[in-house]
Amino acid sequence: MDSKILNNKWYLYLTEFFAGMAVMAVELGASRLLAPYFSSSQIVWTIIISTIMIAMALGNIYGGRSADKDPNPDRLYVRLLIAAVWIAAIPVLGKYVILLITGLLIVTINSNLLVIAGFLACMVIFVFPCFLLGTVTPSLTKFAVQSLDDSGKTVGTLNASNTIGSIIGTFTPTFITIPAVGTSITFLIFSGIILLLALVYFFSCRRKQINCIIAIVLFVICSIFGNRSNFAFWEDSLTYEGESIYNYLQVKEDDNNVILSTNVLFGVQSIAKKDGSLSGMYYDYAMLAPLMAGMDPAQTDGADVLILGNGSGTYARQLKNFYPNIRVTGVEIDQSITDLAHTYFDLPKDVNVVTYDGRAYLQADAGKYDVIMVDAFQDITVPFQMSSVEFFTMVRNHLKQSGVMVINQNMRAVREGNINEYLSDTIAAVFPYVSTVDVMGYTNRELFASMQSLTDADINTRIQNVSDPKLRQLLQEVSGMTIPYEKGGYLLTDDRAPVELLSMRAVDDIIRDELSYYKKVFREEGLDGILHAM
Repeated sequence: MDSKILNNKWYLYLTEFFAGMAVMAVELGASRLLAPYFSSSQIVWTIIISTIMIAMALGNIYGGRSADKDPNPDRLYVRLLIAAVWIAAIPVLGKYVILLITGLLIVTINSNLLVIAGFLACMVIFVFPCFLLGTVTPSLTKFAVQSLDDSGKTVGTLNASNTIGSIIGTFTPTFITIPAVGTSITFLIFSGIILLLALVYFFSCRRKQINCIIAIVLFVICSIFGNRSNFAFWEDSLTYEGESIYNYLQVKEDDNNVILSTNVLFGVQSIAKKDGSLSGMYYDYAMLAPLMAGMDPAQTDGADVLILGNGSGTYARQLKNFYPNIRVTGVEIDQSITDLAHTYFDLPKDVNVVTYDGRAYLQADAGKYDVIMVDAFQDITVPFQMSSVEFFTMVRNHLKQSGVMVINQNMRAVREGNINEYLSDTIAAVFPYVSTVDVMGYTNRELFASMQSLTDADINTRIQNVSDPKLRQLLQEVSGMTIPYEKGGYLLTDDRAPVELLSMRAVDDIIRDELSYYKKVFREEGLDGILHAM
C-alpha cells in the first residue's frame, strides 16, 4: 500500500463508514424514487431490499477476489468514483428508465405488472452502484489487515464503522434530507460524499487525476439537471411539488380545480372546486352518510363526524359547505398534507385536524360519532392495520347508536377474492347492515355500514330537506343505486391481511382492461402502430 493517506487506518475506517451510509441512503432514496410510480408498499420494499442485498453480496464476492488478485487501493477508489457518478445520475435519468421499462412491459405482459416493472427498474437503476459499494468491505479488509495478531480487531472495527454508517444513513435521509431538500438532492449529497472520498485519495497520491476531473464534471452536470427536474416531468406547471416524511406531494390547479396528488401515476387524492361546488368524485356519494345516520339537513346541531384520512379536506369542506352546523374532526398522519390543505385548499378553520395514525387515534379517543369516514390509503392500498376485523370493531365502538361508517374503496375489482370482497366481507362481519354503490366514471366504490337498518323512505324524506338542488338530485340518484351487500366468507385480521397483494392484483386488472386496445395494436402493428394510435 503505497499511498500515504492509507498508512493510518483511519481513512480506511472512514471509507467504510461512508460506504455503509451511502448504501442505506440509496436504499431509502430508491423507495422514494419508486413510490410515485409503483407505491411504497411492503411489496416494493421487498423488491428494493432484495435487489440491493443481491448487489451487495455480488460486490462482496467480487471485491474479495479482486483484492486477492491485485491488492491495489486504486482499483477500489476508481469503483467509488464510478459509484458516485452513477448515484448522481439517478435523479436525472431514473424516472425515464422507470417509465421506459413500465411502457415496454405494459404492452407485453398481462399480470404482476407493478411487481415485475418495479423489480426490473431496481435492477437497472440501483444494482450496479450498490454492487460497487459492496466491494468496499472485502477490499478494505485486505488493505487493513497487516498481521494475524490484530486481524480480528481490524475486521471488527471495519464492520462496526460500516454498521454505524448504515445506521446514520438510515436516519439522515428519512428525518433530515428528504423532508428538507427532497429525494434528488439526497442522492446528490451522498454521491458527493463518496466522490469526495475518492478525490481525496487520488489527489493525495497524485494519480488518476484525469479520471477525477471527468467524475467532477459529470457530478456537476448531474447536480444541475437533477436538481432542476421533478417527478412529474410531463406537467407544464405545478403549484407545489415537494416531499414529506411519508409522501411525495404535488399540487396543481386549473381554472376550476385545485388538486392534490401523492402518487403521480395514480391520479387524484384530493380536490377542491374553486366555486365551492361538489367535487364530482366519490366524496359526493359519501355525503349520503349523514342522512343515513339520521341527520336532518336543516338541523344538524350536535352532529359529529370523524374523518380518518383527512387529506386536504375535500370531504370535510363539503360537509361544512352543505351541513354547516356539523362538527368535523379530521385525522391525517402527514402534517405536510394538512399544511397544504390550509395553504391551497381553503380547509375551514373550524375543522379540527389531528396529526395521528387513524387506528392509533381511535385507541386514544373516547368520543362517539354520527359518521366515521374511512379514507386512509397508502398509495394504492389500504394500510393493513386499518383493514382488519379488529379495526372495524373499533370503528363500530366509536359510533353512536344510529351512526354510519362510510369507507372509500378506491379500486373496483372483478375477479373472485378481490380486495373489495375481502374488505366488504370483513366489514359485514362487524356490521349487520352493509350497502355499496359504485361511483360513476371512476373505479371507486362507496360502502356504508351501520348497526341499525334504515328504510328507503326514511332516507328519501331527509334527502328532500337538502336545500342545494344539485346535491339533492345527486343524493337521490346515489340512494337509488345503493344496494345491500351480501356477506361472503373472506376475512382480514390483524394477523393476516394481505391487502398489498390483493391491491396489486386489482391494479393489474385495471391496467389490463384499460390497455387491452393498445396491446392489440402492438401485437398487430408493433411500436409504430402504438405511436400512430396515440
